[in-house]
Amino acid sequence: MIANVLRPTLFGQVSRLWLPASAFMFLATPVHAAVRKSDEARIASCIHGAAAGRPWLEKTLWGLRDQEAGWIGAEVGNTNGTHDLGPLQINTRWVSRIAALVGRPAPEVRHWLRFDPCFNVEAARWIFLAALKDTGDFWKAVGIYHSPTAWRQRRYSLSVAKRMHQRFGKDVYSDP
Repeated sequence: MIANVLRPTLFGQVSRLWLPASAFMFLATPVHAAVRKSDEARIASCIHGAAAGRPWLEKTLWGLRDQEAGWIGAEVGNTNGTHDLGPLQINTRWVSRIAALVGRPAPEVRHWLRFDPCFNVEAARWIFLAALKDTGDFWKAVGIYHSPTAWRQRRYSLSVAKRMHQRFGKDVYSDP
């Protein structure tokens, strides 16, 4: 079986690459696993830095990370035409606002969201904290991170809470 794979070229264009299905077996090799562990260590460092010594924020970012499960370079299409970018799957609807905040062109910000794990985590932090400031409600802010739709917010918040309990145990909300 032959797979048609799209890949970016050096100049940002997309070219087609035809590979046998067996070529995808490399994804399960130890080398790939080592690269993923290396990426996870980078993401963990970014989360720790973005939390700036606030355990509750670090736990929240980990909850979002575990729920989103993106990766460095990720660009995942949504049914509404937007894409989710990078490790914390920042939706492209945020790109223009973030670009205005940092004073950089939207295509550059989009690239950073995909390929710079710390920029991606900082954007996630900003989205969550802005929603928290606007609502004053922790779980509402978690939901807003995911969607502007109330029923999706509630469902998402429950999923993030479950992920936080799985990672940190029943005392997830207590100070260390």
